[in-house]
Amino acid sequence: MGSLRDGGPRPYIWIMQNLELTEDETAALVTLLTRTIDGDRYPLSPRIRALTAILAKLRPEPVREPVPPPKVYAPPRAIAARTRQASR
Repeated sequence: MGSLRDGGPRPYIWIMQNLELTEDETAALVTLLTRTIDGDRYPLSPRIRALTAILAKLRPEPVREPVPPPKVYAPPRAIAARTRQASR
């Protein structure tokens, strides 16, 4: 068995590749990760970034619809303004 230094295989990584979790197990893991991430003092630390990435795999963010383009309000035409003033 190789070590991390020589780039050898790491058997514990291969075991964890395909976790088959029940809904309750997934919910418990998501709750634990969320509490750990929210309660950490250093939210940008490598440890929390790794936990956030794991959480994103367990609970992916929903796809959001793109925001519609803003409405463009054009100033009124000068002719329309003059005709309104003339009709008064």
